[in-house]
Amino acid sequence: MPLFAIERGLDLNMELCWHGRGGQGVVTANEILAETAIREGKYVKAFPEFGPERMGAPIRAFTRISSDLIRVHSQVYEPDIVIVLDPTLVGKVKSITAGLKKGSVVLANYSGSSKELSEALGTDVKCYAVDATKISTEEIGKPMANTSMLGALVKVSPIVSFGSLEDQMTSKFTGKLPDKIIIKNLSALKRAYAEVK
Repeated sequence: MPLFAIERGLDLNMELCWHGRGGQGVVTANEILAETAIREGKYVKAFPEFGPERMGAPIRAFTRISSDLIRVHSQVYEPDIVIVLDPTLVGKVKSITAGLKKGSVVLANYSGSSKELSEALGTDVKCYAVDATKISTEEIGKPMANTSMLGALVKVSPIVSFGSLEDQMTSKFTGKLPDKIIIKNLSALKRAYAEVK
């Protein structure tokens, strides 16, 4: 579904594929997005796919968000949006561009421009870049890009509202993280929303 359809409030039916490495928060970001969509009354399927279960190994996660019941139970093969949390995967992992179609979008944690990202991936779909590693290092104090990427995602495609995402993040982390860390994560979320290009 074209992104303008979401902006105009038409029926929603989106499939997302997340790429990252173990320990980077791919699963947590996927869960937060799914929980936010559920909170907004949407139907959701979200699940990870693990290879070798070790820190630093490439992993994927999948999200389906729809206005209607979701009857598909497989992984996502033709994503509307691909989110890349680890910039070292860009240009090296071919599955990032697998199944991209007309209207698909790639959003990556990438320090270069969106044009450079498109060239590195060898794709002509719309690409968005945000230096989520820099943002998270400066805002949170460590290179944990997952919350930054969520902020950029809802700017690129308003699948859920930014306010609902903030509320869900706060709710999910309350009691698990100190308040000051939650505030830092929310700052990273806002900054990535503003800086994605």
